[in-house]
Amino acid sequence: MLTELYVSGLGVITESRVVVPPGLVALTGETGAGKTLMVEAIDLLLGGRADSALVGPEADEAVVEGRFVIDDDEVVLTRVLPRHGRSRAYVNGRLATATALTERGRSLVDLHGQHAYQSLLAREHQRHAIDRFGGIDLTALHQARSELVAIEAELASLGGDERARRREIDLLRFQIAEIDAAAITGPVEDTVLEGHHDLLSSAVEHRRAGWTAMTALRDDQGALDALAAARAALMGRGPFDDIARRLETFRAELDDLADDLRRVTESIDEDPHRLAQVTERLNLLGDLRRKYGENLGEVLAFVAEQRDRLDRLESYEQRSRELEQRRGDALAAVADAELEVGRRRRHAAPELARAVTATFGALALGHAELLGMCAPESQDPGGDSASFWFRPAPAMSAQPLSRIASGGELARTMLALRLVLTEGPPTLVFDEVDAGIGGTAARAVAEALHEVAQRHQVLVVTHLAQVAACADAHLVVEKSLVGGRADATVSVVNGSARVLEVARMLAGGDPTPRALEHAREVLGARIDDSSPGSG
Repeated sequence: MLTELYVSGLGVITESRVVVPPGLVALTGETGAGKTLMVEAIDLLLGGRADSALVGPEADEAVVEGRFVIDDDEVVLTRVLPRHGRSRAYVNGRLATATALTERGRSLVDLHGQHAYQSLLAREHQRHAIDRFGGIDLTALHQARSELVAIEAELASLGGDERARRREIDLLRFQIAEIDAAAITGPVEDTVLEGHHDLLSSAVEHRRAGWTAMTALRDDQGALDALAAARAALMGRGPFDDIARRLETFRAELDDLADDLRRVTESIDEDPHRLAQVTERLNLLGDLRRKYGENLGEVLAFVAEQRDRLDRLESYEQRSRELEQRRGDALAAVADAELEVGRRRRHAAPELARAVTATFGALALGHAELLGMCAPESQDPGGDSASFWFRPAPAMSAQPLSRIASGGELARTMLALRLVLTEGPPTLVFDEVDAGIGGTAARAVAEALHEVAQRHQVLVVTHLAQVAACADAHLVVEKSLVGGRADATVSVVNGSARVLEVARMLAGGDPTPRALEHAREVLGARIDDSSPGSG
């Protein structure tokens, strides 16, 4: 549920932070105090339209943050609306798109109001509600449709055009033949050849360098002679015995090194023919890399894929027959599953609509009627078009629920659906649910909201004292003048403060002693007298 809401720089709300209680929560305040801004704030958290006109006159940006706790799992949604530029969205402090915010938010909150997001207005959500109400198992239908999609995708990949298929076969054969002709020995053949090429292309320079080093070591007065002379000069002289021995060891090692240098130098062969062969091979492998992959490993992977594709195309006729047979079986399975689901949806949709309509009278919807509609079986075997339509009065024509003009009718229809349907997001927000009603109808709406609040957290923006009095907690939006400008705040009221607010609602202005007495009576007659904030 929504546990905390922070708003700053939004319209007349400079800054306000409120801890939102569970159960049924009433949100009240004088006209123009800023109740609508609180609904706008929640709508922004659900990915609603970012209108820079909502930014307060003294602010550079508006910030809305909501903290939600679901089964000990905490989620924080944030929306930042600058005066200029694009809005920003965050989920648990990490930058997110508005779409991601909407997807996360819709699992947490459902907002019912004339100009706000309502999940049950979307046909897919209505269809889901019908399926849940009717206990309709969609597993077989989903599996059959998925199988059909997979088969049709494989058929499409085979290539249905004979001429195009022959062209592709010719191309594949050419590519495979070109790569096979190269007889690549492995994924690093070119790396090994580059080493050979370096050796062969610089053979003359390598041999010249080797003989130069040999001359420096072994020619007369070379390094070996110099070491021998140095050792002879020190032999037999006690202070230099250790150094003389080390010189002899070093001379022996240098003699071995000279032998190795000679062998390596003599092994270097100046072979222009071999160099030409290696160069030609490297050019061939380079051409293959340019055509088929960044390296020889990718070239080898490419040719393996092409062989597989060629096998599929060359066995097209047989594979096509097999897939067409499977497609026919899948179509039959889809048709059977759709007929079963469609039959059950056509039964469940009007049943659910009748159950909802049965609550309309108590919610001051007069002779309105909710209808469960579905296209004929010949046009829609699976009942995917199942949806709700609304008839305001018997003499009026029904229309899709999403086209209801009255915000009050829409909110109360949503409330009626929630009374019948037990599932939905943990937090529900109702705005204008009590528009145009009073007396007994107001009490009925209050009781309906209280019933829904047994399963959800319900936040209701209301003008009716009867509804506010039924709430488990009461939030009041108050506007005052600070430094010559309006500033709105939201706070939880209890005890005498709550009595005063309910009295104001009853009196339509400053509360009179009679209104205060009436307020105490109304609060004393709450559905659950033991709930917090009863005054």
